[in-house]
Amino acid sequence: MRPVLIAACLLLLAPITDSWWASGSAVILDPRMVCKKNRRSRGRLAHICRNETGLLKEISRGVTLGATECAHQFRHRRWNCTTQRRSMRKILMRDTRETGFVNAITAAGVTYAITRACTAGSLLECSCEKGVPKPRRGRTQTPQPPAPTQTEQWQWGGCSDNVRFGLQKSREFMDSRYRKRSDIKTMIKLHNHNAGRLAIKNNMKVDCKCHGLSGSCTLRTCWWRMPTFREVGDRLRDKFEGAAKVISSNDGDSFMPESPNIKRPGKKDIIYSEESPDFCGPNMKTGSLGTEGRQCNISSAGTDSCDQLCCRRGYIQTSIKEAENCNCQFKWCCEVICKTCYVKRDIQTCL
Repeated sequence: MRPVLIAACLLLLAPITDSWWASGSAVILDPRMVCKKNRRSRGRLAHICRNETGLLKEISRGVTLGATECAHQFRHRRWNCTTQRRSMRKILMRDTRETGFVNAITAAGVTYAITRACTAGSLLECSCEKGVPKPRRGRTQTPQPPAPTQTEQWQWGGCSDNVRFGLQKSREFMDSRYRKRSDIKTMIKLHNHNAGRLAIKNNMKVDCKCHGLSGSCTLRTCWWRMPTFREVGDRLRDKFEGAAKVISSNDGDSFMPESPNIKRPGKKDIIYSEESPDFCGPNMKTGSLGTEGRQCNISSAGTDSCDQLCCRRGYIQTSIKEAENCNCQFKWCCEVICKTCYVKRDIQTCL
């Protein structure tokens, strides 16, 4: 586990105080540091810190999982979810849509890792869910697996992912210290945490296994499983694209869209209150590292295009030779013999 990845996203878990927002916090390299800083506290967070050491290990894995997925989703953008410590700290001190995505994907990663550990039997505090799953809140019926044929029967069984436990522990560890605050930054942070968790909860799938003689499917056993974390990242990236800018409401305890013409964001949406910098040039006040030296794609029309990524500064093109297997032949028996060919490839680098 790379400490820098953990450090970048675990700033999300640092206690919020006025002085923290003003001067930044010390980088937290491990979730256990959260426990050390709050060892005199009470409540669910203190209980986790004192009695659920296995859970802390899964939380660390979840933070790394979220950071890795963030880097994948933004690999072709001006801001590429850098793990550079000073830059990420500045990003997290602001309240841009990038901050919102990091908060959401980290909460999702923690939920995912804890739930997966329950299913694998790695935590003493929980196990997988067996039997008929409970319907989601607001639903009167349990979702059904795909309809069987007239000769098939099915039943709930197997080992369903215990997402309820993952959601609960993620909230207890990540949200509990912020519950008594109602400033706009805290409200946005908690909202985006929840949006990340809902990207898992609302997209659970039914998986089934056939039972029967000679490959028949006379009986199917079905259970709940989580989507892949790549699917979770894809959904949250879509929410990032449509993120809504909000302001504090007059009551001081809620938020509303900045423009009255914009629909109020739902629970699954990512929200923010500050405009993002353009990330074209280095600026340590905003956490921007700039895009000089980044590789761009001359044939792309997306965020990785040379116009977009290089901020219209231009690029230089160089040629490199890459080795690859070619003229492969199958030799009886049983070997594949290939020659090595060198292919010329042009790469573009932002000025």
